Amino acid sequence: MKIAYSPCPNDTFTFHAWAHGLVPGAEEIDVTYADIHITNHWAIDKTGPEVMKISYASLPWVLDDYALIPCGGALGRGCGPLVLTAEVTDPASLSGKRVAVPSEKSTAYLLFRLWAADHVPGGVGEIEIMPYDEIMPAVRDGKIDAGLVIHEARFTYQNFGLNMLTDLGDWWEKDTGFPIPLGAIIARRSLDLKKIEGWIRDSVEYAWANPEACRDYVLQHAQEMSDDVVKAHIGLYVNEFTRDLGEDGYAAIEALLGRAAKEGIVPEFDMERLRSYE
Repeated sequence: MKIAYSPCPNDTFTFHAWAHGLVPGAEEIDVTYADIHITNHWAIDKTGPEVMKISYASLPWVLDDYALIPCGGALGRGCGPLVLTAEVTDPASLSGKRVAVPSEKSTAYLLFRLWAADHVPGGVGEIEIMPYDEIMPAVRDGKIDAGLVIHEARFTYQNFGLNMLTDLGDWWEKDTGFPIPLGAIIARRSLDLKKIEGWIRDSVEYAWANPEACRDYVLQHAQEMSDDVVKAHIGLYVNEFTRDLGEDGYAAIEALLGRAAKEGIVPEFDMERLRSYE
């Protein structure tokens, strides 16, 4: 079975056991490491592996072919994307400015669009798609006016001398009361989805029970992050929603995508497909 997820610590931590044959009865997997911008488009174009980590924001485009697996993903509190600038400190000053984002089909971008509609008069200017690890240097060097960052950047942006204009997760939580849906695990509807769900959940449970077992694997792909940053990253993004979305998780996803559909940011879709394997 082919699977694609990012090299970020939360994904390598979550999938270590399955990827290394440590989940009893699980099918062997062939792993591709890919940025979420890439997997989003693989899913939308129907060209990706059978199982993938994508953004929740991309679900409206893919639910006819892929089912949402209610575990293994990233959804939580205090873990939202940040809008960073080198000098700008007033959101209104972003009007007409160039902003780099990791993907136009990402939850980060969706949250940014919803926030900007309320805080940036006339809207921002040009949007540039850029790999997430290139965004902070581009903002620092003045190549763009602001950057939308995800993952470990929330722990390291000060190293680039940047300012946090807003924490979109904090804004979303205060505005809605819901946690933030970030990365979703999807699988082709033709597969045995219940088995896949069980294998992923077992892999998460193994990682929690044996955190040192995956340490080398996580650090191998952690893009020179320090041990402390890796631990903080995992602690923030791997939580109870990674084990199971539960009602709160589904409610958060429905709120985010429903609001985005109402604003015309994502297409209208059948909400019931979020919870169905059929």
